[in-house]
Amino acid sequence: MEILIRDSLEAGAQVAASVVSKIIKSEDKPVLGLATGGTPLRMYHELIRMKQSGELSFQNCTTFNLDEYAGLSREDERSYYFYMMSNLFDLVDIDKNNVHLPDGNAKDLREACRKYEQQIKAAGGIDLQVLGIGANGHIGFNEPTGSFASRTWVKILSEQTMQDNSMYFDKLEEVPRHVVTMGIATIMESRHCLLLANGAKKADAIRKMIEGPISASCPASILQMHPRVTVVLDEEAAYLLTFKDHYKWVEKNKLEWQRY
Repeated sequence: MEILIRDSLEAGAQVAASVVSKIIKSEDKPVLGLATGGTPLRMYHELIRMKQSGELSFQNCTTFNLDEYAGLSREDERSYYFYMMSNLFDLVDIDKNNVHLPDGNAKDLREACRKYEQQIKAAGGIDLQVLGIGANGHIGFNEPTGSFASRTWVKILSEQTMQDNSMYFDKLEEVPRHVVTMGIATIMESRHCLLLANGAKKADAIRKMIEGPISASCPASILQMHPRVTVVLDEEAAYLLTFKDHYKWVEKNKLEWQRY
């Protein structure tokens, strides 16, 4: 794992956007896996700025989002479709025909999941998968004790995740219990993973992910087995790491071509 620790949320967003930009510019038809939530918002704002300044274009990009709530219409402001359109896709030059999100309203959710996997494969696989991490260590909506071999499927949210996500709803009872999410095996097939985490609330999950044993009790720990993972943290999210100083030393001594 490549661990990048920054002293401000803005600095973290900038380096994360640089990782995304490097992938877009290095591929003829880049395929991006994208995430939602509060953590990647600053990165998306930086990518929008880069597009508006002429530094970056999304015209040749294809995207696949990690997950979507089951049962929320795309017009619902809490849906991830609405989030992605209002926070990125409507503000850059991407072809909307190349934008894909899981269909949480499909009549046959199982078939929709199989189709999503086929679409990813048909696109040539994901070049860069953006990830967040839950306080319980989930990636996508793959909750603790789930299978490392899982594919895009319908999952039941844990009580903790529902509680964490209730901040986006008027009350806890409104949070959907079911989601469609890329599976861990799907995520692990991405050629490069970019995981973002901010705040002390994520520190324990980050410690387990990076320095703990590989265990289904912390789904994100499987990323230790991925050949290319970049983790961008603020100081609060990194404060429990035993080897934090070592990670900073490694970054400081990188070769020029290894930097972002």
